[in-house]
Amino acid sequence: MDLQELRQEIDRTDDEIIRLVTQRMDISHKIAEYKKENGMAVFHAGREREKLADVAAKSREDVREYMQVLYNLIFELSRSHQNRILRPSNDVAEEVRLAMENTPKLFPQNASVVCQGVEGAYSTIAAERLFRNPNIMYVNSFEGAFSAIESGLCQYGILPIENSTAGSVNQVYDLMISRNFHIVRSVRIKVDHNLLAKPGVELSQVKEIFSHEQAIRQCEGFLKKMGVKVTACANTAMAAKMVAESDRTDVAALSSRRCAELYGLVALQKDVQDNNNNHTRFICISKKMEIYPGADKTSLMLITANRPGALYKVLAKFYALGISLSKLESRPLPDRDFEFMFYFDLETSIYSDAFLRVICELGDACEEFKYLGSYSEIV
Repeated sequence: MDLQELRQEIDRTDDEIIRLVTQRMDISHKIAEYKKENGMAVFHAGREREKLADVAAKSREDVREYMQVLYNLIFELSRSHQNRILRPSNDVAEEVRLAMENTPKLFPQNASVVCQGVEGAYSTIAAERLFRNPNIMYVNSFEGAFSAIESGLCQYGILPIENSTAGSVNQVYDLMISRNFHIVRSVRIKVDHNLLAKPGVELSQVKEIFSHEQAIRQCEGFLKKMGVKVTACANTAMAAKMVAESDRTDVAALSSRRCAELYGLVALQKDVQDNNNNHTRFICISKKMEIYPGADKTSLMLITANRPGALYKVLAKFYALGISLSKLESRPLPDRDFEFMFYFDLETSIYSDAFLRVICELGDACEEFKYLGSYSEIV
């Protein structure tokens, strides 16, 4: 049998698979209607275990694992199909629907915004990219930013969530777990670190460099060559301010060019980051859920059961619904030993059927599910 004949045989087999899978989904539909009439749940763990054991027993040994993977996906598709009938909506989906109806059609141009640090921080640049005329309030810590919004001092907060080279800002993730806030927009800012010092200071005089820990990690190669003391502080702009106000002439800061202008410093060396393609992603958070037109990114936090295959079931659901993941991050739960929270960024329009279905169905695949918001990102 030649290749063409083998392909024709594959095509005939595929036609039969399509017919049988369609038939199976039709039966699944009837089961869903029966469950709806009798108040039964979609998921039946015992039935699935029995079916997988039966599939394994009936499968040839060399394809047994493939069959189990295939049937896990078929079960997920079947559950999704049944959920559309039994549970077309839930509390989170209703919250999202109301937010979409009540959010203004245009993102605000003027707003009270809280940023961590001092004037000249990269969060300031992010705020000015997001809002035309932001009224910015500065606080010393990320936790202080959350508190400022919670108490009503500011409507929005601008926080760094991840950097393209140094990774995630874990403290912000941890605060997002413990606080009830929503992401309403995000922005990516190009980060260029410069070694700033007082006018007249030479590079050879520098004995100590101040900066934020993320900036320090982003400039490790440069700092290693410098071979001087490196001290972490709360913010890159704060580092520049400290140098400007210091009586010492042997200190410098890793900070932005904007800070050089603000604090009367000069750049001893420019663009000292290890990677020139260096971007930090900032999120704009609000106490109120707001979903603006065109939102095509959704952030979620999930806690899965502490057993094998729990995360796979969540990922299989995304796969079954054709939803792309742009981020998957795990964070240890502070009050639980060896248990984790998973943070997801999904790429899907809020107007898509897949978005509504995943919001309605995720609760079945995990122990806890937290919807953080749907939004668009400025690049």
